Amino acid sequence: MTIIKQQDFVNSVANALQFISYYHPLDFIQAMDKAYQIEKNPAAKDAIAQILINSRMCAEGKRPICQDTGIVNVFVKIGMNVSFASELTIQEIVDAGVRKAYTDPSNPLRASIVSDPAGARKNTKDNTPSVVHVEMVRGDKVEVMVAAKGGGSENKSKMVMLNPSDSIADWVEKTVPTMGAGWCPPGMLGIGIGGTVEKAALMAKESLMEPVDIFDLQEKANLDSNNLTTEEKLRLEIMQRVNALGIGAQGLGGLTTVLDIKIKSCPTHAASKPVVMIPNCAATRHTHFTLDGSGEADFNPPKLSDWPQITREVGDNVHRVNVNELSKTDISSWKSGDTLLLSGKILTGRDAAHKRIYELITSGEGLPEGVDFKGKFIYYVGPVDAVGDEVVGPAGPTTATRMDKFTDFMLEETGLLGMIGKSERGQKTVDSIAKHNSVYLMAVGGAAYLVAKAIKKARVVAFADLGMEAIYEFDVEDMPVTVAVDSDGNNVHSQGPAIWKVKIAEFDSKLSQ
Repeated sequence: MTIIKQQDFVNSVANALQFISYYHPLDFIQAMDKAYQIEKNPAAKDAIAQILINSRMCAEGKRPICQDTGIVNVFVKIGMNVSFASELTIQEIVDAGVRKAYTDPSNPLRASIVSDPAGARKNTKDNTPSVVHVEMVRGDKVEVMVAAKGGGSENKSKMVMLNPSDSIADWVEKTVPTMGAGWCPPGMLGIGIGGTVEKAALMAKESLMEPVDIFDLQEKANLDSNNLTTEEKLRLEIMQRVNALGIGAQGLGGLTTVLDIKIKSCPTHAASKPVVMIPNCAATRHTHFTLDGSGEADFNPPKLSDWPQITREVGDNVHRVNVNELSKTDISSWKSGDTLLLSGKILTGRDAAHKRIYELITSGEGLPEGVDFKGKFIYYVGPVDAVGDEVVGPAGPTTATRMDKFTDFMLEETGLLGMIGKSERGQKTVDSIAKHNSVYLMAVGGAAYLVAKAIKKARVVAFADLGMEAIYEFDVEDMPVTVAVDSDGNNVHSQGPAIWKVKIAEFDSKLSQ
């Protein structure tokens, strides 16, 4: 009988979460490098470059890859011949590890979990509770898979109950474009097939814990396609069809939208075909460890030499901009797809701040002293707490689509000049941006530490009680962004994928001749 000590389990979970906060899995780094090498769209290639540069910076500085350090998902497989030297439940043990990891003063991770989700949505302050799945298996060890899942990708999860004769690949190809870019492609798609709805969702999530191995599967198919399983054939078909959509990195249009397709399946009712698809973003974070009673788990980081040597250069199409001296006339010269380097003062605000701003203005109370959006840019962000000599922790963008419901109001009532976030905007928001001669700028999701290096000063100016959702004033220097929606309403997130879908079809046609 193997005895697992409580503190060994707690410390192993905590160490795993710290480890994955700043180390990408090596297979993911290698897959991203392959995507970078083949990418033809300059905007998408630059986005992948930022993700890879950020990844190396985080490994060196041991700081989070993304400001959204995720909701913790843990799969625990307990051998039947294991006993625990603990009075705590598995859920309580894991939560103790999460609490220790997220409040570590050397690398505090952002607390994003809110209780009373249908009501007050109050932050629990330590990112607990986690989501824990326990399974009893044969053996005398405990196998643990730990992941930190960002909200941007989790929110794009999709499920369907297909008819038994329906094509899964058809459904995926039709559905992925509806997910937009909020899941920060390129990443992976985890697909669960069969069982019941909740079983399919669980399999989809667990499949994302598996390594990136689609390239090995492609080689296997080239050698002998007759020996592929149904799931292997489906993975290859979906990979080809999704990348042919031309969505590309960050939804800018390009050759690589997914790095791998993972599938798990199980038997189901003859009348049913449940399918769940869950994306993993460019901040893919997961690791596995085993407890055998000998102590805490060990984690072996990739070597810095494993990261590709990539640099970004300021080209002719990159414009330096002082945001302190901008007018609507100035921003009207910016065109969708332009790259800008922003310097000056910007304000921040995301979901909770927008809701409170709306309530204060509509009630007649007005904004707090020191909060003035007139002629300013707002950055949709919830940063990680600073450590050491940092002015702010990793501070990448959050999904802008969630602020769409407030955008027309903000532009109409506050004099806001423009917005910065990630992913696409809805058509009504694009129309509002054009109506107000505003702009929407996109920062790269999954490059939070890189963005933070452009922030030279930071202070909370309002709503401190909201924690990471407070309004900050940032002084930025050469903050990299792309014009996603210009003042005429030209939208890179609709134009880019449409252009690259056609180009990919042309490439494929030439190859088949």
